[in-house]
Amino acid sequence: LFTSVQVRLQLLAGMSIRRASHAGSWYSNDRHSLQAQLSDWLGHALPEPCQQHQPSAVAVISPHAGLAYSGPTAAFSFACIDPSRFRRVFVLGPSHHVYLSSCALPSKATHYDTPLGKLAVDLSCVQALRQTGMFEFFEMKDDEDEHSIEMQLPYLAHVFKDHLSSVKIVPMVVGNLDDQTFQSVGGILAQYIEDPQTLFVLSSDFCHWGKRFRFTPYDKQFGQIWESIKQMDFEGMQAITSMNASAFENYLQKTGNTICGRNPIQLFMTAASKCKLRYQCHFLKYAQSSHCKSPNDSSVSYASAVFTPA
Repeated sequence: LFTSVQVRLQLLAGMSIRRASHAGSWYSNDRHSLQAQLSDWLGHALPEPCQQHQPSAVAVISPHAGLAYSGPTAAFSFACIDPSRFRRVFVLGPSHHVYLSSCALPSKATHYDTPLGKLAVDLSCVQALRQTGMFEFFEMKDDEDEHSIEMQLPYLAHVFKDHLSSVKIVPMVVGNLDDQTFQSVGGILAQYIEDPQTLFVLSSDFCHWGKRFRFTPYDKQFGQIWESIKQMDFEGMQAITSMNASAFENYLQKTGNTICGRNPIQLFMTAASKCKLRYQCHFLKYAQSSHCKSPNDSSVSYASAVFTPA
């Protein structure tokens, strides 16, 4: 009964809420347990070098696996954020289930729910982006199936807990863009990167290695399989720190590395190149879900990074 009353009140208020569909499986749906978990991870990440980036961070890269696996690494990204600086957060993530050749915005969601509170969508910004003609709609069902954006929201709700009434999000699913679309959408987003009250969160895991991912390259000169994976990931991280989107694309073509958020990262790099300011990227933490030693093993890599003015 309480839930049905809630739904009616939300409808009357004109709210369309994207459920926290992965709560209870990918992360805790208990508010207090989740708060304690996130606080603990952030507590371990807060010492240098994270705090030195708080006055200048404009974007972060954060993983999106289940929080038990990627949460400790993601903490290093969110520890770089000073919530008092921002009024808008773009959350860019890949699509794991629906093929897109462009970028997509929420079709009707006005709020994204989390166990820690609701995050309001910046509807005026979404409308302005739609009017450019460069964006598709992402239907609610597809949105709730997708995890790449949702997995950033518990940390955002926690870090912005004292600012939830003033901060708004712009969820954006980034598809497989061609060069022209990268350039066009990058040109649109550049103005938001230059806005000092706007933050970008780029949702991405790094290498997915193993037979279940159909990706098993192994260069024995670097040691065991997990060390070869690390070397390949570090080469990709170096390409990202170059802030040269073409260099990152060339790396992906050469290695085929299964960095699932490659398109959000490349889009941000392209957009940043069109800004008046120059930006730099600092990687803060790297981890793997397990250390692969046998061809029958599998792992996913996680990395956290922050972008600041150069």
